[in-house]
Parts: sequence; C-alpha cells; structure tokens
Amino acid sequence: MSRRARIVETGHCLPEKVVTNFDLEKIVDTSDEWITTRSGIRSRHIARKDEPLSDLAVTAARQALETSGIPLDKLDLIILATVTQEQLFPATACMIQHKLGVKNAAAMDIQAGCTGFIYALSIADQFIRSGKYDNALVIGGEVLSRYVNWKDRNTCVLFADGAGAVVLRAEEGERGVLETGLYADGSMYDLLSMPGGGSNAPANRKEEFDPDLFHIHMKGNETFKIAVRSLTDVSFEVLSRHGLNPTEVDWLFFHQANVRIIQAVADRLGIDNSKAYINIDHVGNTSAGSIPIALDEANKKGLIKPGELMLMSAFGAGLTWGAALVRW
Repeated sequence: MSRRARIVETGHCLPEKVVTNFDLEKIVDTSDEWITTRSGIRSRHIARKDEPLSDLAVTAARQALETSGIPLDKLDLIILATVTQEQLFPATACMIQHKLGVKNAAAMDIQAGCTGFIYALSIADQFIRSGKYDNALVIGGEVLSRYVNWKDRNTCVLFADGAGAVVLRAEEGERGVLETGLYADGSMYDLLSMPGGGSNAPANRKEEFDPDLFHIHMKGNETFKIAVRSLTDVSFEVLSRHGLNPTEVDWLFFHQANVRIIQAVADRLGIDNSKAYINIDHVGNTSAGSIPIALDEANKKGLIKPGELMLMSAFGAGLTWGAALVRW
C-alpha cells in the first residue's frame, strides 16, 4: 500500500456581516439581476475592520483540528494559501501557529491566487508522501474586501472574505490525495492583479502614491475564456494520470468564481452539473478560501460518503491553475 495524505477533517469560517446584491445597488451602478446573471452571486460575507485574516483562519483550523483526533503537538506543518496576508512579513501562517498554540511546526504562506489552496494541498501532500511529515494543516483564506474598489461594479460585486481548512494525515490505502497538477503562465500576470503594496509600488512612496494601485484589477472577459480551457485541460490530465474516467467522479469542488465557468467546465468534462457543489450564491468569490469552504459545507451536511471520488480545480491570478483528485 502506498502512503498518502488523507483529508481527515475540515472546517470553515465566514464573517458575520452579509452584504446582498440589493445592498450593493445602493452604492454602485448595478442590480441584483445583473450580478446574479453574470456570476451566480446573491450575497457575500465581509469582514469587520477589526477582524484579521488570522482570526478567520484560526476559527476554521480549530474546527478541523478539534475533531481530527490529531494532538496539537503532533502537527508538523501549517500552510496558509492567501493573497491578503496580514503583513508583507512575517508569514501569516506563523501568526496562526501562535494563536493555535502549536509549537515548532513548520509554517509558511504560499501565494497562487485563487489556485492557492490546490497549490498548498499539493505541497503538503508531497511532504507527507515523502515521509518527512505525518500531519499537516492546510488553510485557504482571504479578506479581499480590503482591496476592492467599491466604485468598480465589475469587481466589487464578486469578491468576499472567509477561510477554510483541512487536516491531512499520513495513511496507507486508497483514500486520500491521489493526484495533483499545478500550472502557471506568468505572461498573463496583468489579467488579474493588485499593482500596489509590494517593493515596486510601496505604500510609503508618498510622492507617487496612487490609491488605485491598491485595488484589485481584473480583465474579466479574457480571464473567463482562459479559465474554462485551462480547468478542463488540467482536470482531464489528473484523471487520465490515475487511469480514471470523468464519469467516475462523484463530486466536483471547483473554485467558486463564476457559476457559468463551473457549469461550462463540467459540460466539457461530460460530468452532470448536479455533481458540482456550488455555494457561490451566498459566499461569493473568496479566492484561495473557496474550495475548502465549499468542502466543509458539504462535509458538515453529510453529503460526501467514504470512498467517493472528488475532483477539485481552480484558476487564479498569476495566471495559475491546478487540480487535485481526492478519494474521500
């Protein structure tokens, strides 16, 4: 039997504040019908000003850890996937480690846009497969509302806040992470970006300060077409590498960016849309948080049965894309 990283428990946290499409109608030129038709979103959760990403992540992590059966002193690795880290340094994962009361576990942030959770899951899986670590905590979380231009109707209606977490344990058998595939094409980095905040345009360069640099910029039409093609290709790839047919997939957990993208990819794979878990209507686009949040919702509802096959796939800034094949 081969050693695998198995997801043994999940958790998620959404801020209490809910902003509906009707709320947005009051502050930007949009409508509930326009937003719902183009994205599938009806409402989203927005963090309070005094609610940091690490708090959302810790709440999600505690839910998963408390029922995982893994003591904190046996946790070897913490990976946070995010593009909205609390500081440029240190890693927010280190803050999470401290708040959880975990000692000595390796902790790191990784940034791969909305594909971040898939990247983080693959990294943790490799550490476990190699025998280096036995137990890992993988979190995807964002507070994207801090970087939204609330006057830009093309972006402010989409992005939201939240965090999801999974606990991985080394096991032998057929259950667990079967296969992952990761890709990027940096030539299209400017299709989805936030130019300000890094060393190229730091906030302290007052003489050149432009507030718009610190907002999310997205070329939506171009991104949509590339997303559908890339997600389809990488999904076929991970399935074929493991000798599986799309018809054998029980659940699709795709990044919740746009319901039309999810449906288009499912159609191209020949998988019935009823197998796609969708929560974008009440959660919105939480970037790296979207897949683990959706996974925990489905898990808590008792929808996923032991042995069922899940296909996870995401596409995001970078441009990055990836997929993971997981046996529950």
